[in-house]
Amino acid sequence: MAGYTVAIVGRPNVGKSTFFNRLLEQRKAIVDDISGVTRDRQYGVTDWNGKAFNVIDTGGFVPESNDVFEKEIKKQVLVAIQEANAMVFVVDCAIGITDLDESMAAVLRKTSKPVYLAVNKVDNHERMLEATEFYSMGFEHIFFISAITGSGSGEILDAIAEKIIVDDTAEQGEEVKLPKFAIIGQPNVGKSSLLNALVGEERTIVSDVAGTTRDTIHTHYKLYQKEFMLIDTAGIRRKSKVMQDLEFYSVIRAIKAMDEADVCLLLLDAEKGITAQDLNIFSLAARKGKGLVVLVNKWDLVEKETNTARDYEKTLKDRIAPFTDVPILFISVKDKLRIFKVIETALQVYDNRQRKITTSALNTVIEEAVKAHHAPVVRGHAISIKYATQLPTAVPSFAFFCNFPDDIKQPYKNYLENKLREKFDFSGVPVRLFFRKK
Repeated sequence: MAGYTVAIVGRPNVGKSTFFNRLLEQRKAIVDDISGVTRDRQYGVTDWNGKAFNVIDTGGFVPESNDVFEKEIKKQVLVAIQEANAMVFVVDCAIGITDLDESMAAVLRKTSKPVYLAVNKVDNHERMLEATEFYSMGFEHIFFISAITGSGSGEILDAIAEKIIVDDTAEQGEEVKLPKFAIIGQPNVGKSSLLNALVGEERTIVSDVAGTTRDTIHTHYKLYQKEFMLIDTAGIRRKSKVMQDLEFYSVIRAIKAMDEADVCLLLLDAEKGITAQDLNIFSLAARKGKGLVVLVNKWDLVEKETNTARDYEKTLKDRIAPFTDVPILFISVKDKLRIFKVIETALQVYDNRQRKITTSALNTVIEEAVKAHHAPVVRGHAISIKYATQLPTAVPSFAFFCNFPDDIKQPYKNYLENKLREKFDFSGVPVRLFFRKK
């Protein structure tokens, strides 16, 4: 199931963020956090028993004034119920059941989606006895945890993972697999306008296909002999004004669109440049192995000199490093400037992501790379890479077989990845390298 999303809800100071960080910890062993991601990010991907899912923390969004507290928290719970597949409701054993917990529980009881009650700070026998009062809240799934030490979090993860059905067959059986592009980015950067500019008045558009269970809208295009699906998050039925204000809401939407897409078109506002939130979205798409194209919109409004675009591109690449082999297009949706180039580039990135390299071609490049620059000697071991092969995965991934796989350091991995990118076009595509014992 693409993009199973779990939201962590609860009143302030119950340990939601600690629990959130605890869940993401599982992931760190598998994927390095890409640098440039702000520390206070509210969403990430975790992996448990071979099933990956999105985790969203509703903490950190609540304004600090007391009178709107309850209203804001309630708003978030409503968004979470609407958008996520499951909720983890965190309460604090040390304080007991408060009015805020009660009102939140009342909202959560109305949903048919799974709610896991996590009673936090249960770290000794006495607390365990106190924690039993939470049974009175009447939730079916109740877990006693300590977010700080991590005890009990495995049980919750087991329960969540059990609900996730990994459906490989659906992927293959879907109509002839058309490339899927998602337009993502902050509110008001021109996502809807870009979509409309692409659609234009062309009557060749086949139909608006309501996006399966998740309510992203898929539009099937057949333009200029090119055929693809566009996943729109911008123009999704606007819920009440309240929901629109929530950055939280747009984040969940972007993540859903990202899970369904092959290539993400990240739209930026030329005058604002790339923000921390954009970097978050960019890193998340890269971690999910999606193709990426960066579109700098409203380029018509920028004062230009000889090297404006070149300098702008350099600044952008410094911010999105280390993954900089990404096409950057300067466009103006309003003036229809380079709009068609967007689709051509996205299709090219889609092809790059499907690229399969023969083992012989791959090994020729790797041999040359290793000859030109040997892996550093570690603890007196000369590292020798015997051969490499591409793995049969959706994201281009390569296994390198060598004598001391654990001794190969990041700079050398980057060197090998750059050599692969020089010889084979992987522009816009995250590439994964794995080192294994021969």
